[in-house]
Amino acid sequence: MVETNVEVKLKSGLQARQAALFVQEANRFKSEVYLQKDEKKVNAKSIMGIMSLAIARGTTVTLIADGKDEQDAVNGLVSLIQKEE
Repeated sequence: MVETNVEVKLKSGLQARQAALFVQEANRFKSEVYLQKDEKKVNAKSIMGIMSLAIARGTTVTLIADGKDEQDAVNGLVSLIQKEE
């Protein structure tokens, strides 16, 4: 299992379009991927789960991946979250 904390730098946070892109990227990996904000942990492959976190720019979240390609999943999703638009 790989776990890392990351600050969201996307201008709009993980809302609507960015959340959809995040979920699309997460679904490229075989590993189970989760996103945690405070005490709430959701499946990163679920658009409804991501939207329910209401993640704004500047929020620190925890990315958790478990499986064959866990490190690739975390690396890919961290780079997506940290893009400054």
